[in-house]
Amino acid sequence: MSKKIAFCKVSISPLRKESSDASEMVSQLLFGELVEIEEVKNNWTKVTTFFDNYEAWTDTKHLIYLSEKEVNRHLDGLTIETTLIREIQTPWGNQFITRGAFIHDEASDFNIGQNEFSFLNRIEEENFTLESYAKSYLNAPYLWGGKSPFGIDCSGFTQQVFRYFDKKIPRDAYQQAEHGMEIDFDDKLEGDLAFFSNSSGKITHVGIVLNDSQIIHASGQVKIDVLKKDGIYSFDEKTHDLISIKRI
Repeated sequence: MSKKIAFCKVSISPLRKESSDASEMVSQLLFGELVEIEEVKNNWTKVTTFFDNYEAWTDTKHLIYLSEKEVNRHLDGLTIETTLIREIQTPWGNQFITRGAFIHDEASDFNIGQNEFSFLNRIEEENFTLESYAKSYLNAPYLWGGKSPFGIDCSGFTQQVFRYFDKKIPRDAYQQAEHGMEIDFDDKLEGDLAFFSNSSGKITHVGIVLNDSQIIHASGQVKIDVLKKDGIYSFDEKTHDLISIKRI
């Protein structure tokens, strides 16, 4: 392992374009997520996310370093938190984690490196379908760069839903559009990804196809709208121009 690796210790850590609190948030880290360390500058660390190779800056205090052996142990048995919000006991006190956090599927306790964590409210696992898991994010507010039920953007939403089903897709919509097999509109199925472009043809939006000519996507909030051959319609008004549909 040539680069140092760390995990996110807080529930949600902003990833910023530059090493400043005033810089644009481009994504987020969720609890337990792994990153490679690229550069450390004062209170900021430039990282590359382990699972989707996204490069940005985060608060150094939000990270804990791991050895190679500890990284491998963390990856073994890793799963995704599905409950909206849970409380865990940590070496630094109690804290909350959210849906999408990286945890271990154990009865009550788990370790990340030398740090021991305990669930304070064990919840029965729900058997989600792709549709039900996507709908569990309904009405989550839109947040540029967000990845949690408390603020999420369009590609963060699709990535989080697909990650639960062990389908790894990149972070941004234009990157996601480069994956999968292109599908004709009339052949679309529930779970396909629909991509939308601006007037210049640049892909700027993505959503998940549902049955009955519906689409679930993050626009203002996570919501369900009508999908037609030319785009998304909300209350009979066209809001996005369809450019392609992909099957992952």
